[in-house]
Amino acid sequence: MFQLALTAAALLFSAASVQATQAGLRSFSASAAGAEAVDVALFYPTQAQAQTIPMGPFAPVLAMDGPLPERVKGLILLSHGTGGSELSHHQLAAALAQAGYLVAALRHPHDNWMDRSLVRRGEYFEERPRQVSRVLDALLSDPVWKDRIPAQRIGALGHSAGGFTVLALAGAQADRQRAREHCRNEGDQDPVFCQLGAWPTMPAAPASAAASSSENPPAASSRDARIRSVVAMAPVGVVLTPASLATIQLPVRLLVPSQDTVLVPQFHGRWLSQQVPGLSYEETAEAGHFAYMSQPNRSFKADAGDPASNPQGFDREAFQRRLAQDVVGFFDKTLQP
Repeated sequence: MFQLALTAAALLFSAASVQATQAGLRSFSASAAGAEAVDVALFYPTQAQAQTIPMGPFAPVLAMDGPLPERVKGLILLSHGTGGSELSHHQLAAALAQAGYLVAALRHPHDNWMDRSLVRRGEYFEERPRQVSRVLDALLSDPVWKDRIPAQRIGALGHSAGGFTVLALAGAQADRQRAREHCRNEGDQDPVFCQLGAWPTMPAAPASAAASSSENPPAASSRDARIRSVVAMAPVGVVLTPASLATIQLPVRLLVPSQDTVLVPQFHGRWLSQQVPGLSYEETAEAGHFAYMSQPNRSFKADAGDPASNPQGFDREAFQRRLAQDVVGFFDKTLQP
C-alpha cells in the first residue's frame, strides 16, 4: 500500500511539473511604414518544458517556441537601458510570463549593445518611446497575437533610459536644455550620465508645426493612452520637465537604487519621486544601477560600466526574486479590467 501511495504521489508530482506554467520565447519584428523595424523578444506563458539556453552573457531558462496560450493576462512592454538588449531583463520578463503576461522586450534600434548612434541624434527623446508604441501597434494588429491580448490591460516597464521611455509614454516630456544645463553646472556630480549622451552638442529635434518657437523646445508628447500603468527602474530623470511630470495620472511604480553611480539618485530617481503625484516609490539602500538587470555570467565592458558588477555584499539573484514579486504584484493590481 505504501509503495502504491508513493507511486501515485510521484505520478501526481510529474503531472504537476509538466503542467506548471513556464516562460516561452519567440522572436517578433514590428514593422511600420516609413520606420525601421523593431526586433522584439516575446516572453509568454506556456506549458512546454523550459530549459537553460546560453545566449551571450546570459543563460535564461525558457521554452523556445513553446505552444502559445489561448489568451494572456495582459501585455507588458519592456524597454532596456541605453546599450542594452532584449535579454537584459530576461528573469523579470520570464517571471511576468509565468504569471500570465505577454512581455514584449524591445531591442531599441540604434540604442542597443551593437549601436548607440541614436544617443547623438536630436530625436533621441522622441524616438525611443515611439519605438515602443510601434511595437504595440504591431502586436495589436498581428494575426497571431491580436485576439490573445486584452487591449485594456497594457503596461510598460523600463530601466535606466528605458525608465524615461516609459515615463514619456505616461506623459512626461524631455527638454534637451535641462540636460545641457545639468551637465554644465553639476556634471562633476553626475559624470556617467553626462558622458553617456551627447547632451552638450545634441541638435534640436526636427522642427514640427507644433514645436514652440524656442531654440530647443521640449520633446513633443509621446503619451500613449493605451498604456495604463508603468514601472520605472533606476530611470533617467533630470531631462524630464516638472510641469509634464505633474500631469501624469497613471499608476507609476518608481524603483531607485541608492548606490547608483550611473544615474545619481538626487538628480534622477529620487528627484523624480518628488515630481510625479501619487506615485509608488521604493529605494533600495544596497542596490546599484544594474541590480534591475539579470546577472550576466561574465563581466563585459559597456558604456555605463560593467553590468555584471554589484556593490559589495549585494545579492542580485535574491533581489531579482523580490523584484519579480513586486513588479508582478503592481501590474496585477493596476491592470485590473
